[in-house]
Amino acid sequence: MGLLLVKPSMKYKNQVLEYKNEFIQDGDDLAGTSYLEEYDVYEEWMKFVLDNENEITKHTKVTANVFLAIREEDNKLVGIINIRHTLNEYLYKYGGHIGYSVRKNERRKGYAKKMLKIALEKCRELAIKKVLLTCDVNNIASEKTIKACGGILENEVFKDGEVVQRYWINLQ
Repeated sequence: MGLLLVKPSMKYKNQVLEYKNEFIQDGDDLAGTSYLEEYDVYEEWMKFVLDNENEITKHTKVTANVFLAIREEDNKLVGIINIRHTLNEYLYKYGGHIGYSVRKNERRKGYAKKMLKIALEKCRELAIKKVLLTCDVNNIASEKTIKACGGILENEVFKDGEVVQRYWINLQ
C-alpha cells in the first residue's frame, strides 16, 4: 500500500473537489483540509494553502503545510493532512500540530496511520520535537491511529461541551 503526501496542485483539482463534496454530503468534518469547506474556487484554496507555508504570506495565525494523501497504485486521493509548524493557544488546547481526514470509502484500510507516520517524518524535518495530536473522545479510529504512532494521552479537556483528548508524540 504505497502512499505519497503531495502538495495540492492543479493536477488534483477534480479529486479534491470530489473529496470535499463527499464529506459535505456525508455530513463529515473536513479535518486537516485547512478551510477547504469555505472555498468554492479550488485555485483560491490552493493559493491559501500554499501561502500558509510561509510566515510572510500566511493567512492564518500559524504556518502550516497541507498534503494530499495519494495512493500510488492508482493516483487516487484517499486523505488530506495538515501539519501546523507551531501552536497558538487554541491549537495547544484543542487542535494540535496535525489534523487529518480520510475518505469514508477508504477508511479502515490503514491510510490514516500511514499518513500520520509520513507526517511525523515531515515534523522531524521541521524540527518539531514533540507533536501534539487531539481527537474527540468518541473518535475511536483516530484514537487508535494516534496510539499506534506512539501517542501518549496527556489529558482530556472540554470544548463546547465535548471531550477532547490530547496526545503527545515525542520525536527526539
